[in-house]
Amino acid sequence: MSDITIIIVNYKSTQKTIDFLKKIPVGYNIIIVDNSNDGDLRKTNLENDKIKIVETENNGYGSAINRGRREIKTNYFFAFSPDIQGVDKNFFEGFEELLKTDLKFAAVGPRFTQVTHKSHKQSDEKKQIGKINAISGAALLLKTDAFDKINGFDEKIFLFFEENDLCARLIKQNFNIYQLNKIKVFHPKGVEKGTVEVDNNKYSTLQNFYGWHYMWSKFYHYKKNKFYFFSYIFFIPTILRFILRIIFHGVIQDHNNKNKYLMRLNGLLSSMTNIPSNKRINL
Repeated sequence: MSDITIIIVNYKSTQKTIDFLKKIPVGYNIIIVDNSNDGDLRKTNLENDKIKIVETENNGYGSAINRGRREIKTNYFFAFSPDIQGVDKNFFEGFEELLKTDLKFAAVGPRFTQVTHKSHKQSDEKKQIGKINAISGAALLLKTDAFDKINGFDEKIFLFFEENDLCARLIKQNFNIYQLNKIKVFHPKGVEKGTVEVDNNKYSTLQNFYGWHYMWSKFYHYKKNKFYFFSYIFFIPTILRFILRIIFHGVIQDHNNKNKYLMRLNGLLSSMTNIPSNKRINL
């Protein structure tokens, strides 16, 4: 019996979750936290003695993992987004082998392919196990007692940067975070390729929603974990850039891009003025 429990966060991604379950070897206890509030996942009859579905209100990715943690009895748990690619038997064997070593860690994850250093900082690939400041929450192995010590994910964050915040707080408690570079995965980006399954006519709405939360969470994380007062000055160029783009796209009557930057600006200003990350949409 493995000492790792699997947590999968499902939000309107029933088929992706079903497909992802097929990649998990026999022997793991699995918790699916379903944020969808539509009952679709329950109808699939996936539940058995190894798979438990927990339905909860959609309060974001981190909140869902916190809810799943309450069902865990193992010393470790692996949090997954069901759209992650590259997870297979070898993936799990690599992390099981890691648990047999004397490496002391609070969080560890795989290496991500098809990302740039600017968008996704990773450890030195020449090292089999590289120390790192943050690991993507799309595939994140956590030590349960370390997770509990910092009270899990910050539920003020609805989307984006929740893992950055978590890892920053772990490091402040003198825990170590690593990347297992020999294990590689790919996480699709963008509305059309991501985990949420929506109609084509809702792509723009979802994209703008993501933009709002990305900017809200980015400022919140910077202010909380990096430089409180300087963060307001640091984001002034971003505000000016958004305003110029809003004006430009308004002049050329490019309403889609104008709305995109309006949403991003609104998310940033909301965070800067301490408005909660309460933006929601119906899909």
